[in-house]
Formats: sequence, C-alpha cells, structure tokens
Amino acid sequence: MNGPLFVNIVTQLVLPPSSMVLGVLAGAGFAVAGLRKTGIAVATLAIVEIAVLSFPPTGEWLIRLLEDRAEAAATRAAPCCYDAIVVLGGGIVPAMPPLRPDPHLDASADRVWHAARLYKRGVAPTIIVSGGPVNPASRPEAGAMRDFLIDLGVPPTAIVMEGKARNTIENIRNVRAIVHDGRVALVTSAFHMPRALKIAAVLHLDAAAFPTDFRALPRPRSRWEGVGIPTVESLDIATTALRELLALAFDFRAVDEPVAQ
Repeated sequence: MNGPLFVNIVTQLVLPPSSMVLGVLAGAGFAVAGLRKTGIAVATLAIVEIAVLSFPPTGEWLIRLLEDRAEAAATRAAPCCYDAIVVLGGGIVPAMPPLRPDPHLDASADRVWHAARLYKRGVAPTIIVSGGPVNPASRPEAGAMRDFLIDLGVPPTAIVMEGKARNTIENIRNVRAIVHDGRVALVTSAFHMPRALKIAAVLHLDAAAFPTDFRALPRPRSRWEGVGIPTVESLDIATTALRELLALAFDFRAVDEPVAQ
C-alpha cells in the first residue's frame, strides 16, 4: 500500500462516521466475548465522539486553530509581485459526461475565484492550476479549474496547467518543478493553508499565503443551535479540521519526497 493511500485510510478510520461504526462493532465484539462492560464503554465512547464533534462550538474551535494560523501567514505576505499565483486542487470536481456534463463546484471552489481576483489585481502575470484526475474516468482537475478561470475573465494564455498531482505533496512538488526558485502566491482554503505552507517549506517552494474559504465566521444561530443542539454542518466542519490537524501533526511523507530542481 502506498504512503498517501495508507495515510488517507487511517485518517478516515479514526474520524466519524467510520470511527463510530468501528467503535460500535468493537463494542459488540467485546460483549460477545464476555467483556460486556468493556464493550459498553467502547461503544459509548464512539457515540460520544460523534456527539461532541456535532456541537457547533467544537467545530468552530477546531477550524479556528487552523484558520488563525492561515490569517497570520497572510498578514506577512507582500501584496505583490509574484512570479505566479498557484491554486491547489480540491475545489472542483471535473465533468464526467454524460451524467455530469459540467464541472461541479464544491465548498472549496472559492480558491479559483480568489485566484482570478488576485490575477486581475496584478499580483502575478500567471496562474498555475494544480490538480490531477479525481478518478480514472475523469479529466484532470486542473483542466476544470482552467475552464472556470476563463469563464471568470482570465486569458487562456495566462494559465499554466499542472494536471498530474494527486495530493498536496504532489501539488507543491510539481509546481516547484515549474517555477524553480520563483516566488508564488499560494491560494488554498484557509483550513488547508498551514499544511500547504509546511509542505512548501520542506520542498523549498517560496510561497506566500493567500488563503480563502474561511469557515469560522460569525453567523446568526438558530434557536436550536443556541441551546447546543448538534448539527450535521458542525460535524462536517469538525471532521474537516481534525483531518487537517492530524495530517499536520503526523504526516511526514513530504520529508522523504525528492525536491524538484
């Protein structure tokens, strides 16, 4: 099993909903084996985990740990002038005709929009879009990002595609091979920016932070959220943050990656 796949599987298993399913199954197994109290404790912990992560304050606190770091890095970035604006994949799902004839914009598609605005502001003369196929049946994500940028008014001649990367490490490594020692304005979601900057530093990509897609924002709460009712949205934010925090702390693959020259 390759490194990226192993890390992704482990991360999925320790986070909801997989963690709850595994916890309940493990609890049932202990109970069948005669360890009833242990089984109840394991199953209860699995259920408590998903309940705690579903409370709005939990998700907001976890995501803010990442977004505060991204915001701090952004304050250190010069407003211009860079060799390229780099947009990391993860915001667009490429088209898969005939069922999905057009690309699908997900919650992180702000990355592409933000890159277009930075280009029009004169931050850099070129935009590099980095992202490979999401599955064997689709075209590279970089192609979908390019189409979106053109629709947003960016000239095709100003867009460079890197369509092979399958993860953030490959995004950064492949971009480094394109720009060499050039300075880049790095665009990605705020929650993803700390890990992207960490990998960029390891792989010697001179990158400044231009985060977008902030999620820890003040917003009006419903009466139910106000009394602490768990929500699906809060669970999604919490698991997104935990996935990044775990990868930031324990994913050391970039250290072993060859640095492009």
